[in-house]
Amino acid sequence: MTNLQIENLPDELYGRIQFLAEENNFSINEAVIHLLSQAAWPTEHAKYQVYDEVKSIAEVLSEIRSRPRVNPTDFGMPDSTVLVREDRDR
Repeated sequence: MTNLQIENLPDELYGRIQFLAEENNFSINEAVIHLLSQAAWPTEHAKYQVYDEVKSIAEVLSEIRSRPRVNPTDFGMPDSTVLVREDRDR
């Protein structure tokens, strides 16, 4: 792979890249590759298009919490509590 060095990167832009990296659990390097890929191939390279929009952790957690709770026994699956107890009793 090729290396890229960027000189005179504004602090404000670097801060925004840092923020996007943290929000998406990316390294700075992964965030820059993601952003460059989106700019170069807006629709073709889906492997780099993790999100169409950047969501904050609070938004993601809110979405997760709003999902309906599902009981595994309703689907014929064993309850995880029972499995953990069985494993501990071994």
